[in-house]
Amino acid sequence: MASSVAADALDVIARVPSLAGRPRVVTELPGGLTNRNYKVTTPDGAFVARLWAPPASSRLLAIDRDHEYRNSVIAAAAGVGAPVVEYRPQDRVLVLGFLDGATYAREDVQDPGNLPRIAAVLRRLHRAPRFAGDFDMFDVQRRYRNAARQAGAAVPAGYDDLAPAFAAARAALAVRAGPTVPCHNDLLAANFIDTGERVFLIDYEYAGNNDPCFELGNIAGESALSGETLAALVTAYYGRVRRGQIARARLFTLVAQYGWTLWGVLQHASSPLEFDFWSWGMERFEAAAAGLTSSGFAQLLTDVAEGD
Repeated sequence: MASSVAADALDVIARVPSLAGRPRVVTELPGGLTNRNYKVTTPDGAFVARLWAPPASSRLLAIDRDHEYRNSVIAAAAGVGAPVVEYRPQDRVLVLGFLDGATYAREDVQDPGNLPRIAAVLRRLHRAPRFAGDFDMFDVQRRYRNAARQAGAAVPAGYDDLAPAFAAARAALAVRAGPTVPCHNDLLAANFIDTGERVFLIDYEYAGNNDPCFELGNIAGESALSGETLAALVTAYYGRVRRGQIARARLFTLVAQYGWTLWGVLQHASSPLEFDFWSWGMERFEAAAAGLTSSGFAQLLTDVAEGD
């Protein structure tokens, strides 16, 4: 086994029956800001072991690990997620089949040639049986803000000044809210795996039933899609131009960025990882602030409320 892998991770992996085959090769995978992810290769195949932090950390960030497991099973059955092999909450580990493919970067999500394939995998996920739990960024943001306040964590200057605009966005989105569907809710570029034949989605920590336009808008924010590219993605998803849904996805981009800012704040205050969570959060805050205070924000609210 690889000596560079942390000893506690090796201890956990050694206890998991699905990973017990010998010889066993363990390598740490890049990424993972709330998990440590390892590729484990045995004579039985290649697997990913997702080891997560103690429960207090998951609760702080509004992660339900039982829901993550159940939703991963649903996504796998729908053909959009990795196979689920074993779930051992007593060891804080979820074991998945390893997907042999290319991990997207932002440039891949921005590529017009990939938009129809991304839209197709989203439609497949959104048509799956309902997920365990719901995800509403307005509720998540409130929980995060309360947690930050209780922890005495610093928030970006001017953050709370944007609360009225955030509330206005919520009111506009409620006017034509439709049924919620199973959504991933955290589709940064690295959560797309392209095997060549198809695109898969990984990491269902924040999965829950939600507005499909949140999914589309959140992708735009995480991969810095231009307005034209977001419109093309929404059009590919719905199969035709829908101006109201494009506006809805644009507004959800701002909602997501405003809410995820506090994820960065909480991680900055509590995570032991050597990662610049403050800058991560500020990138999202600055984008949200620019949109929520722009001259076109009032018209965007009107477009969302009026629909197609």
